[in-house]
Amino acid sequence: MTKVAPSLLSADFSMLGDEIKRIEAAGADWAHLDVMDGAFVPNITMGPPVIASIRKVTGMPFDVHLMIQRPERYVKQFAEAGSDMLTVHVDAGGDIKKTLEDIRDRGVMPGITLNPGVPVESLDPYLDLVDLVLIMTVEAGFGGQSFQDVGLSKIARVREYADAQNPRLEISVDGGINRETGRRCVEAGATALAAGSSLFGAADMGREIALWKAYGPDAGR
Repeated sequence: MTKVAPSLLSADFSMLGDEIKRIEAAGADWAHLDVMDGAFVPNITMGPPVIASIRKVTGMPFDVHLMIQRPERYVKQFAEAGSDMLTVHVDAGGDIKKTLEDIRDRGVMPGITLNPGVPVESLDPYLDLVDLVLIMTVEAGFGGQSFQDVGLSKIARVREYADAQNPRLEISVDGGINRETGRRCVEAGATALAAGSSLFGAADMGREIALWKAYGPDAGR
């Protein structure tokens, strides 16, 4: 069954605790939290204090996407705030291998990600160090962008690696995900879908999530 991770960037931040409870009641598997630093990407969002605050209202896994430069500087803070998964960009600078090892040493699932314009081969040195690969189908840092098909071939390539080396690897996709693009991603080999506006804007989030989950991990394969 496909995992679904609503992106809190599309939530109402004036009632974030209630929004967390809403997605949990709707059947979401993870809460996807986008962290932007105003340097690696132009925008600024949340940091460890916000994550620590909403951690108090739910036991739902927090899938934290770090869109920040030199993420090794903040692994400790985000781990202690209650992150269950910490995903860093392959081109974020610093020692990425050491960062991923530090994340795991702190009892958090390490993840690696890349923007649409970054070659998928850049992931190769890190695939055996992570539990999660996040394929971005839009440029990180902005909501509301359109899905880029280039992500599908990247999903398929990582799927080949996972089938051969690590069947438990989570392959998540973020960017322009809706019913149609989500289905195509699962058919390519994704196991999890992160989405903001298409879930938070749905008339019935629970029904929408149930539809996405029904795609199943073996759809199209």
